[in-house]
Amino acid sequence: MAMCMAAACLSCLPVAAGAGAETKLNVTAIGASGGKSTLECWQLDAPFAVSDTPGTRGSASANLGNVSTMGMGVIPANFDGGLHNAPANQWVMFTSGLAHITIPGDDSDGAYILGGEFGLIFAADTADVSEKGHYTRYPGTVETVALQMPTLDGEIPPHQVVRSGPCHANDTAGLRSFAGTA
Repeated sequence: MAMCMAAACLSCLPVAAGAGAETKLNVTAIGASGGKSTLECWQLDAPFAVSDTPGTRGSASANLGNVSTMGMGVIPANFDGGLHNAPANQWVMFTSGLAHITIPGDDSDGAYILGGEFGLIFAADTADVSEKGHYTRYPGTVETVALQMPTLDGEIPPHQVVRSGPCHANDTAGLRSFAGTA
């Protein structure tokens, strides 16, 4: 596996904001352009905030928007999900296991998404914007558990594209600093 395994995942990047700095969430996204699926590193527009929710008060919190439903899939080891489009604009949180996402006609290594703290992606290559979709394979030795959360009304979170391709390891700078483990 390439070094991008941990990098093709949930991450943060400090961004200068006036005299201080704010931390925004970076996430690997499956987008679309010109009728073809793409892998991109997105930075969400909304910065992390300090939670005032009981039980997490004082910790970092990122608002990902509203979801319409939520499903959980348990995918066997070495499963081939084949070529498909995202069924809806949705967050996918891999809580365990390993997913490998590739794009037809793209010769890169794609994105390896390791379940757990860096397992969040956004999928937006629905059939109305991408002719072929993407491949997802699960090359791990254990099952992969994924939470699928379509956004309310198909909303795509406000974001900026950091780069083409999945997020890299250096894009994760900042996430662990919230927990004091940087």
